[in-house]
Amino acid sequence: MKHPPNPSTCRSQLSDRSAPLPDVKSSSSSDIAAFVAKARSMSPHSAGGHGRLMFALDATMSRQPTWDMACALQADMFREAVGIGSLDIRLVYYRGLNECRSSGWISDSAKLARLMSTIDCRGGNSQIGKVLSHARSEAVASGIKAVVFVGDAMEEPVDDLCAKAGELGLLKVPVFMFQEGHDAIAEQAFREIARLTGGAWCRFDPGAASQLRELLRAAAAYAAGGREALQRLSTTVTSATRLLGQMKLAP
Repeated sequence: MKHPPNPSTCRSQLSDRSAPLPDVKSSSSSDIAAFVAKARSMSPHSAGGHGRLMFALDATMSRQPTWDMACALQADMFREAVGIGSLDIRLVYYRGLNECRSSGWISDSAKLARLMSTIDCRGGNSQIGKVLSHARSEAVASGIKAVVFVGDAMEEPVDDLCAKAGELGLLKVPVFMFQEGHDAIAEQAFREIARLTGGAWCRFDPGAASQLRELLRAAAAYAAGGREALQRLSTTVTSATRLLGQMKLAP
């Protein structure tokens, strides 16, 4: 059994790799209008382009086996982007009592694997709202193409999450909600977040590495090359077809 380091030690170890995310309130209508105007001025996906993907994971205590699995599979996202364009990934995770952190942009799978290997899971409630707020900020600041979230629970006011998801929908940033297990409350919220953002919801079985690998590959293809790249992948990868079938609003 892992014994987590004390908080001060953990902050020191991660200070050069990740930073805490602040609480972010929902935007006013004028803020959203400004966000949308800036987002519309950004260049769309193009072949050989530069994609940016936010990779967000629930790192609460129940998630350790899946965290280790995601660590092993993350390189597949970078490999999928080869031939489409380049891909940068920003790792976001939450755990413990109100801890939610974000890494810098990472373009190398080995570097991301090293970072993930330093992080252990800790008990706590979900903080999906912070993930969505951070994604909204990054949509304007760095032009992220998509968000991937991997989790198994939702313990927040669902209307608040839907409001944040709606803002991402206006910015045309789809969120791929990948749910482990069969929690009904989580499924209802995850499906609605995906719908409001023009993304997609998919379930994978606990410990099913092959299912999660396909889902991550499909999300990476979209981030690097947009819908066209996802359509090409769908000819060989079933999960890509499932995502496409739900993405009614994404560009």
